[in-house]
Formats: sequence, C-alpha cells, structure tokens
Amino acid sequence: MSEEAYSLQGRVYHTIRERILNGQYSDGEELRELTIGKELGVSRTPVREALRQLDFEGLVRIVPNKGAYAVGITREDVFDIYEMRARLEGFCARMACRRITAQQLEEMEEVILLSKFQEKKQNFEQLVILDSRFHEILFEAGQSKMLKHLLKNLHQYVHSVRKRSLSSGDRAEVSTLEHEQIMLAIRDKDEDRADLLATTHIRNSMSHIRDLQSRSEQNESNP
Repeated sequence: MSEEAYSLQGRVYHTIRERILNGQYSDGEELRELTIGKELGVSRTPVREALRQLDFEGLVRIVPNKGAYAVGITREDVFDIYEMRARLEGFCARMACRRITAQQLEEMEEVILLSKFQEKKQNFEQLVILDSRFHEILFEAGQSKMLKHLLKNLHQYVHSVRKRSLSSGDRAEVSTLEHEQIMLAIRDKDEDRADLLATTHIRNSMSHIRDLQSRSEQNESNP
C-alpha cells in the first residue's frame, strides 16, 4: 500500500470515497467538513484536502462559497465503466500472457477452486471477495503500473453493482467458468484468446446488469 493510504489524509480520502461508492452518501448530499471530521476524529484540514482530491476524481462537486456535494455513479456511468473495463481488461489479459509469474498463475487457479467451493455453499459475500481477487491478480500479472491503477479504480467504482450482479441468478457460477477460461488461455500464452475471453467476460457482466435493471424497472412499473 502506498504512503498516501497510511497518511491521515489518505485514510480520510479512502473512507469518504468508499461511502460515496457504496451509496452511504447519496447523490447530491452535502459533505460537511466539520461533521465528517467529527465522525472520523480528525480536523477539518485532512477532510478538506480529501474532498479536493475527490473533486478532481469526479466523485465530489465543490461549489465555491456553498460547499461540497457527493456525486453518485449513474446508470450511464456504470455502462461507460464496463465498456472501458472490457477494452482494458482484454489488453491486460494479453499482457498477462507474456508477463504472469508462476506464483500468480497458481494463485489464480486457487481463487477459481475456492470460488467453485463457495458457489456450492451459496456464500455470495465470499464470492464477491474472490471475484475481486481474481481481477486483482490479473491486473498485477499485466505488470503495467498505469494499467493496474486505471483498472483498480474502475473495478472499485462498480463494487456495489458487481455485488448485486453476482448474487443474482447463476451469474456467479458463469463468472467463475469465464475466469477459468481466461486463466487457461493465459496459462497457454494464447494472447488473442485471452484478450477475447476477458473482453467477453466483462461485456457478459454488463449484459447481466442491464437485464437486472430492466427487470427492476418492469417490477416498479407493474406493482
């Protein structure tokens, strides 16, 4: 973990960021420096700096002489993020074919085995954790600092959406099978297949989320 994550401002930043992404702070909610500082046991200064950083990131909107407001992830944002992930993770899988270590490949296989075990127990909390870990290994295996940073951020932005998706229907089981196929392509150093499978995996996830949202909207319109 970077020095920033250990710093006071870094801890405040990550806390506020997580609250925005998981919906604890709703879209448009005012983020008061004094209130957040009291909740986190810090002064207003690290809160102010964290809000400025989040404003630059697009998760906070600072209005001069008024205040700072949370900016939620919209439906359009989610699909934009998934499209970016699809393109970047395909490229990352291609790079992993060239650069993955034996240890990373072994850990990837272990995550898949654990995922299959947790599927039988219907332990969706663990499945979400394992899903995240598979992608983290993939990001690390690409051995590109900038690509890893971009993908980790995009992955975190849609954490709550991914959690809901993996807990619905048979998506967790299908996702694990897709992970396994990606891993096998990387193991075989088949760059084209790994790229295609990783890209398809993210787009399949996006299609599943679209279906979930469509069903939810239909249920709301037909109580």
